[in-house]
Amino acid sequence: MAVVQYSDTAEINFNLSRYSTKNDILKAVNGLRHKGGYPHNIGAALQYLKEHVYTPMSGSRRQEGIPQILILLIGGRSADDIRTPARMMKQIGAISVVIGTSDADTLELQTIAHEPKYAGFATCRTNCSHNSKKTDVVFLIDGSYDSLNGFEEIRSFIEKTVESLNLGNDRDQVAVVQYSRDATVNFYLNSYSSKNDVLNSIRTMRHKFGRPLNIGKALEFVRDNVFSASVGGRRAELVPQYLYVFSGGRSGDDVRGPAQSLKDNGIKTFSIGTENADTLEMQTISYTPAHYFYVSNYNNLQSLDPSVEAMLRGTKETTEFSTIGKRNNNL
Repeated sequence: MAVVQYSDTAEINFNLSRYSTKNDILKAVNGLRHKGGYPHNIGAALQYLKEHVYTPMSGSRRQEGIPQILILLIGGRSADDIRTPARMMKQIGAISVVIGTSDADTLELQTIAHEPKYAGFATCRTNCSHNSKKTDVVFLIDGSYDSLNGFEEIRSFIEKTVESLNLGNDRDQVAVVQYSRDATVNFYLNSYSSKNDVLNSIRTMRHKFGRPLNIGKALEFVRDNVFSASVGGRRAELVPQYLYVFSGGRSGDDVRGPAQSLKDNGIKTFSIGTENADTLEMQTISYTPAHYFYVSNYNNLQSLDPSVEAMLRGTKETTEFSTIGKRNNNL
């Protein structure tokens, strides 16, 4: 194991051959001092790694066929070009796993990563449901053929989320909408005043069907027809509003304008996508890229990391790593 810090320049704290025991490495890590400096020259740092770390002199066993793993932590956008250095890292066989803060650039993270699915965000988030005595929560469900096999799992996930809320006219309110070619409301924010009524409606709702998956159109529909005051939306009362979007495929229309409009209206969107969903599209929809969560398919909704489930259900304050396509089980 080696540790390198970078800002405008990069420097080795210790190389791959320096320590041979875990205790020695942990002591060295605990004794690290912050390098300091500005700006983020990530491209130069990658070049430095290639020339000074992934070499036999530094202890690299690349020529012996030993896997070379790079875990890169990024706190902002690079001040230099990362494309050529990122390509060189791939050419020497280094498998890059990239973790960025919300200030990092999504495309840069994905470009540097060995594959886009090896990029992610680490973000502190606070409880979205119980920071306020009342919230408006809308679930926008993929009702197309893409979700047919996982519809029961989506229903179960929403049930568990609703059970964690404090529903009532002057408390939390919930609405459910399904979409495919167009959007259909199962019930509005003010349709029910009791948790039992909401749960009964969720348990009896039927799959919508249809194609294609017009996510942009569905986002506009929710903005104009579901979060509106006429059907229970309380934006004018400064009640926090949250949207959870489930998608099992790529959108048939553009999502950028509608997604930005939701943000402009103060609606915080979380997205949950399967392997058939478009990663960049889902990140665009989400309030921030870190508000996107990946499951291989809807049948695996319950396999989401427990801290992610807790955050989605608004049960506690959480800090977690949200992958941009959490598909790899080998790293």
